[in-house]
Amino acid sequence: MKSIRIGTRNSALALWQAREVARHLQNSNYLTEIVPIVSSGDKNLHQPLYALGITGVFTRDLDIALLNDEIDIAVHSLKDVPTNLPENLEIVAYLERDYPQDVLIRKDSARDKEFHELKLATSSLRRRAFWLKNFPNAEFSDIRGNIQTRLKKLEEGDFDATILSLAGIKRMKMDIDYEMIPFMIPAPSQGVIAVAGHSDKKEINEILGMINHKPTQICVEMERNFLNTLEGGCTAPIGAFAEIFDDQIRFKAALCSLDGKSCIATDENFIYNEEENFGKKFASVVLENGGKELMAEIKNQI
Repeated sequence: MKSIRIGTRNSALALWQAREVARHLQNSNYLTEIVPIVSSGDKNLHQPLYALGITGVFTRDLDIALLNDEIDIAVHSLKDVPTNLPENLEIVAYLERDYPQDVLIRKDSARDKEFHELKLATSSLRRRAFWLKNFPNAEFSDIRGNIQTRLKKLEEGDFDATILSLAGIKRMKMDIDYEMIPFMIPAPSQGVIAVAGHSDKKEINEILGMINHKPTQICVEMERNFLNTLEGGCTAPIGAFAEIFDDQIRFKAALCSLDGKSCIATDENFIYNEEENFGKKFASVVLENGGKELMAEIKNQI
C-alpha cells in the first residue's frame, strides 16, 4: 500500500495530533504522509455543503478534502467534531484519551484572588455556565484563538484568568502553572484525538481499527450520544464525562442554563453492555426532568 495521507489543520496543536496518529500507524509498519489543509472555503464539490451535512466550523475543510479524495483520513480533536457527520464520512479510530480536564490559568497579578473574585476570559457557554453556577456574580470577557493567542491576550487584557483544556497544554509541553477546577465537567469527548475516514475506503479503515482504543471509544460514544440527544443542533452548556473502573462505568453529566441558575445533572455508576445506548438513556432522563424546557429557553437566548 502507498503511504496513508493524513489530513490536518495547520495549527501547531493540530499538527502534533496528526503526528501522533502517524506514529501509531508507523509503529504498525505503515507509511504515512501529513497533508496540512489550509482553509479555503471554496473547494469544488458536486453537491452543496448543506446537502452533505457539513456543519463543523473546525472540521469543514477536512471533511471536504476527504470527500474530494485529497486525503485518506482526517485527524481531529473529537470535541470539535459535530455529532452528526457528513454523508459517507465516519469516525474510524479513537486514540486513548489522555487529559479530559479543563484548567484555570491566572495572570500573575491575580495569584492571590479567590475563585469568586476572578474576572474570567472565556467564550465557552459551558465554561461560563458551570462557573456561574458556583459564582453567580462572576464577570466575563470573550476570548478566542489557539492556546498561544489566548495566553498572550491573558497577559495583555483586562481580566484575571482564563480556562483551557489541559490536553492542549500537555501536548504542547507548555511550562505554565494551572489549577484544576473540581466542579467543571468537561465537554463531551474532550481530550480525545479522533480519526475520520471515508466509508468507501474499507482497507484503510480496517488498518485504522488496529490503533483504535476501545475503552476510549465506549466512553466518548456515550458522551456524544448524550450530547446529540439533548442538543438537536443547538449549542448549549453541556458537560459529559464517562470513565471505566474495572467492570463499571461512571457517567457524570449536566445541562445548565446560560446563567448557571438552573442545572440538571446526572451521576451514574453501571455495568456496561453493548446493546444499550446509555448516553441516549441518560439524556432522555435529563429531558424528562426539565431539560426539554431548559433547552427551549437556551435556544431562544442564543
